[in-house]
Amino acid sequence: MSNRAFFSSTLSDFLNLSAEEIIGRIAKHHTQSIEHTQTFAWTEQVNALKELEQLNNTDGHIYFEFLIPRMGKRADVILVHRGVIFVLEFKVGSADFYQADIRQCHGYALDLKNFHKGSHNKHIVPVLVSTKAKSNKALCQYDNDQVANPLESNGSNLARLIEDTASLTNAASFDAYEWEKSGYLPTPTIIEAAQALYGNHKVEDISKSEAGNKNLSVTSEQLLDLIHQARLNKKKVICFVTGVPGAGKTLVGLNIANQHSNTEDNEYSVFLSGNGPLVTVLQEALAIDKSKRESTTKAEARRQTSQFIQNIHRFRDEALDGSVPPEKVAIFDEAQRAWNAQQASKFMQSKRNQPHFNKSEPEFLIEVMDRHKDWAFIIALIGGGQEINTGEAGLAGWLDALKNQFSYWDVYCSDKLLSGEYVSEGINLDNICEINKLKSLHLSTSMRSFRAEALSSFVHHVVAGDATNALAISKTLRGNFPLFITRDLKSAKQWVRHKSRANESKGILASSNGIRLKAEGIFVKNRFDPVAWFLNGHDDIRACHFLEEVATEFDVQGLELDWCLVAWDADYRHNGKRFEHWKFKGTKWQRRRSEEDKKYLENAYRVLLTRARQGMVVFIPKGSEDDCTRLQEFYDETYSYLVSCGFQTII
Repeated sequence: MSNRAFFSSTLSDFLNLSAEEIIGRIAKHHTQSIEHTQTFAWTEQVNALKELEQLNNTDGHIYFEFLIPRMGKRADVILVHRGVIFVLEFKVGSADFYQADIRQCHGYALDLKNFHKGSHNKHIVPVLVSTKAKSNKALCQYDNDQVANPLESNGSNLARLIEDTASLTNAASFDAYEWEKSGYLPTPTIIEAAQALYGNHKVEDISKSEAGNKNLSVTSEQLLDLIHQARLNKKKVICFVTGVPGAGKTLVGLNIANQHSNTEDNEYSVFLSGNGPLVTVLQEALAIDKSKRESTTKAEARRQTSQFIQNIHRFRDEALDGSVPPEKVAIFDEAQRAWNAQQASKFMQSKRNQPHFNKSEPEFLIEVMDRHKDWAFIIALIGGGQEINTGEAGLAGWLDALKNQFSYWDVYCSDKLLSGEYVSEGINLDNICEINKLKSLHLSTSMRSFRAEALSSFVHHVVAGDATNALAISKTLRGNFPLFITRDLKSAKQWVRHKSRANESKGILASSNGIRLKAEGIFVKNRFDPVAWFLNGHDDIRACHFLEEVATEFDVQGLELDWCLVAWDADYRHNGKRFEHWKFKGTKWQRRRSEEDKKYLENAYRVLLTRARQGMVVFIPKGSEDDCTRLQEFYDETYSYLVSCGFQTII
């Protein structure tokens, strides 16, 4: 048996075996109880494929139940024939070619191309076989990445379709054995990664990128060892884990929490985030996945997943009575977004009936874990340049609390923690005891975009107003990560719809203060349902794919899409020399005066521009001389500046 498939053989051997022998070999490796319908489906597939004896070349190779990377599922049949990889997805008894089935088959082909090393330079043709359908679609057209549009067959013409396609392609033959054993380089979305971890996959199995990044598993192992040593030596420890946007900080935290998610575990851990949409989406995605895998109700699955991932505010409020939390390890995602003393005190006094509360959120959270008499462990996941809300303390809030109240805690971090991206000038760790610097606590490679490792650097220069460096990096992205710009919203939507294939996600993003985008039909103040937007299907009008509901920086931080349409309003406008910071209040634009307020706006655009995994288009309105809140001059220089950064225009 192939490591990748339940059945693997040369086409010649397959044709010489009986259907019973083939099905017996497939069934032997099936881990679940086999229903009669599954055996019947395999029988239909084998019988349909027996007509492949008509092919001119019988030296091909065939696989049943072939493992597809990233998705963690199996394609019904893979056929390697004359240098072409055919991905065959059977829908036995189906009388039509349904869009969901076409997207599934196409998705398998795309994931092979992107995440299976041996398939990167191969021609791949997805074929949907609906056995009761009357018509066929056999015209093969390849996209730029050599993945064809899905073909449709009812099975009766399969050999002719495959032979004609192979002749048209005229590809060079290759060794199927070498191809199948080449490595998988999966780069899952955070939702897929969380589901895989919760399903007991290892972090190293889902975290390999094209850059060969092994940092995630190294960081996870380092943290697990430090937790273990803290328990044995009865120490109180805080670890700061830094990383570039999309490097996998959240994934590291989820991995630790998942490995110690049992309440009886003596290193019991919890993953905490103040990012409401992220928590809601991950909890629901895990519940859906768990209910399917374990045949349990979604309500019961949701109850369990809500313990694994919690909202940090729930954790905080439950500790107001002075109780000791059951968790010995607390993992704070996006810890730089914890509230400063002013914001935390204002909220707790007015909303939680705590008139004497006068602490920053970091100070209180450390205090809560410090209630453990023997040992405790905090992992603070820190992203640079991601504070987007008023009152967010940043890293300084944590450092001040350690310095002033908890200097006896051991501190671990990497050298990168001291860089300007994570701390403001003048802040240092000199007065904090037990500083331990470990290189492995920094994640340096972005995994969000498997096609463009340099995207975060490009966005950094764009937001900073540095067109020269942005342009230089954009040239390295072209071909791998499309960057386009347009003044026409309809064209922008057409672009993302054209780019998005199979089950790839797409959506509209905009700044939460992009109020005047309303004139273009983009409503940033609408009520937003993150679960429906991120998790619902392509046919649901509430889902991101419909390009109707818009998500802001608050909705998408920590999450991602394959293709993004970023609508850019006049709140962050370029004047030809530098960016200006504006806020729309009431009926007019007002300048942002405080440096903190300006930083939040810059970070909002930084978040919006780093959500795409495969490419994005920016929409800049043309404005109107008849509307003083949308004058053309508010937008024209921004458009020109972004073009100078390397965004290509849609004609």
